[in-house]
Amino acid sequence: MEALRLYDFLPSGNGYKIRLLLTQLGMPFERVEVNILKGETQTPDFLSKNPHGKIPVLEIEPGKYLTESNAILVYLSECTEFLPYDRFLRAQVLQWLFFEQYSHEPFIATSRYWISILDKAEEYKEALEQKRKSGYAALNLMENHLTSHTFFVGDRYTIADIALFAYTHVADEGGFNLTQFPAIEAWIERVKNQSRYIRITQHSGYVGITQE
Repeated sequence: MEALRLYDFLPSGNGYKIRLLLTQLGMPFERVEVNILKGETQTPDFLSKNPHGKIPVLEIEPGKYLTESNAILVYLSECTEFLPYDRFLRAQVLQWLFFEQYSHEPFIATSRYWISILDKAEEYKEALEQKRKSGYAALNLMENHLTSHTFFVGDRYTIADIALFAYTHVADEGGFNLTQFPAIEAWIERVKNQSRYIRITQHSGYVGITQE
């Protein structure tokens, strides 16, 4: 069986979600760096893998591709401890995945991209101000939930936590102050203490199974 191949951009939180889960699952994979800043997701070769022109892309087997980070998380976590078997708990995981993509990522991740990856905070100053209110609204909702929960679903670590952790733990790089969210900060430390945790800047926790 051929190893999975992950088309990824190392600073990306969406790519990091997949890298983190694969590492925590102990699944070998080949990582292929695709530099979005150099237009590498817009080449004919890449567009043949994902016509939407975005990373991450997971090649499950030669010529068989899966896109959208949270869909990939669900695919990889099937029949594992990272996705509950209980029907209601599963639906709650999906609820948080949808929240992350619709009410969280567009504000927190985009702000980080403009400020810390593009280094264009001044150019996007007005747009950043518009993102701030909705970004803090998402963080407040998370904070309220985490004041009475250890993790997001069933008080156990799942892909709901991985999805939300990816951009939340680096929200300061997008100009968001996390010190006013003690429950979130405590949750971040719990995630970092999980087995086989890797940082967003790490290719993988396994030496020799990834490459660029």
